[in-house]
Amino acid sequence: MTKYRIIYEMAEDGGWAAYSPDLPGCCIACGASRTEAERLMHEAIPFHIEGLREAGIQVPAPYRLVESIAA
Repeated sequence: MTKYRIIYEMAEDGGWAAYSPDLPGCCIACGASRTEAERLMHEAIPFHIEGLREAGIQVPAPYRLVESIAA
């Protein structure tokens, strides 16, 4: 199973946005909570990949790594 990185960002109004930098063209999901944004991304990514395949476009492999540093 291929795993794609998802970036979550909190908005100034307390909502959340999510996107996957490994999947250009995949929409940004926005929700009132991180849980909602996460759920929407889990729906959006397979839908986006299915659309790429139907259009005959090669699905990109994940190429980003994430690391956290305590400071």
